[in-house]
Amino acid sequence: MAFNYSFRVAVSLAVALLAGVMWTVDVFWGAFCTALLPIALYWQQKLYRHHVRKVLFMLDAIENNDNAIHFSETENTADARLVNRALNRVAHILYNVKSETAQQEKYYELILDCVNTGILVLNDNGAVYQKNSEALRLLGLNVFTHVSQLNRVDPRLSSLLANCRPGDKLQMPFNNERGTVNMSVRVSDITVRKEHLRILALNDINNELDEKEIDSWIRLTRVLTHEIMNAVTPITSLSDTLLGLTEAQVSKEEIRNGLQTISSTGKGLLSFVESYRKFTRIPTPEPSLFYVKSFIERMVELARHQHPDVRVTFHTDIAPSDLILYADENLVSQVVINLLKNAIQAIESDKNTDKEGHINIRAYCNEAEAILIEISNNGPAIPNDIAEHIFIPFFTTKEGGSGIGLSISRQIMRLSGGNLSLLPGKETTFILKFN
Repeated sequence: MAFNYSFRVAVSLAVALLAGVMWTVDVFWGAFCTALLPIALYWQQKLYRHHVRKVLFMLDAIENNDNAIHFSETENTADARLVNRALNRVAHILYNVKSETAQQEKYYELILDCVNTGILVLNDNGAVYQKNSEALRLLGLNVFTHVSQLNRVDPRLSSLLANCRPGDKLQMPFNNERGTVNMSVRVSDITVRKEHLRILALNDINNELDEKEIDSWIRLTRVLTHEIMNAVTPITSLSDTLLGLTEAQVSKEEIRNGLQTISSTGKGLLSFVESYRKFTRIPTPEPSLFYVKSFIERMVELARHQHPDVRVTFHTDIAPSDLILYADENLVSQVVINLLKNAIQAIESDKNTDKEGHINIRAYCNEAEAILIEISNNGPAIPNDIAEHIFIPFFTTKEGGSGIGLSISRQIMRLSGGNLSLLPGKETTFILKFN
């Protein structure tokens, strides 16, 4: 192509040179050659514009992802065929480069969506350049284009992300529609095409905090159990022995009553400690497949049987009706029964005796294919200052309560690979999540 283009330029120059020479030889031929010069230049300019239009058309097609662009390689002139063949090659190369770049971007997006860490890429103005599905899940958003959108979730969170700087390691709890998130944020930066970008790594550390809390309480409970059992067991044994020796000593009634008190107190303490021992000795789950609908129906009937005098109505919503759960049915039943018992007790304690109690049980599968069971009641809501402590072992507001029911329930869910949480709101709603 370069040879033919140069050849045409040479022809134009030759015509111009010939015109100059002919003027010196003959006026007619000089005028004739001079007349040919504009024609040669016009022909050259037209050819140049034609090729430029082809190049621009090719670039527009590539920009619009039109991979059907193709110039005819069977035109009359060899030059046209050569130019078209070259343009087709260039178009094919550019389209392949663009296609490979798009595939790589999609590949990296899929990788980001597979990680358990939320990733956000922000510019210095707060615009979101990139995010993965985990970041959207943590923040409770479906669409996220600017940090100002977080004002709907929590204005403090919006300010935190807008003002964070590279090297920061931050932590902040906040509530979204899915519950409480205790989020940690790590910030780094990068400059791309002369624009400064911040890369934020987001993690919900609730699980880590809960597991550390549970482990600490388990170790403490084991120590307390060991020490108390060692101290109480011989006292109880000795009291029983002394009681046996004093059967015939009716005149020593006062001693007998004292020994009975020691014995009953010791046995009560042993029972008290044994209930706490259950917290540290939950059996290893043995999961199996079972239908959620029939399981919930059995749990409701059992709760009704255990509390026949409480006026309460149960509402169940299982979607789909043949929903199947893979878990240890016996252990999960302990969790559900405990939550239903708490709900009935909450309704029973309501001072508004004319109010009919309602317990709603909803089971469904979310977009991440996790199975969730929600149990809510219309009894008095749990105050915020108490809600923060309800999963701590031994914490209770009930008279005579042990304070381990919810702790054991959460531990069972942890061992089952799931989680138990309290959903903030006007009604008390607990969510069992099975991943």
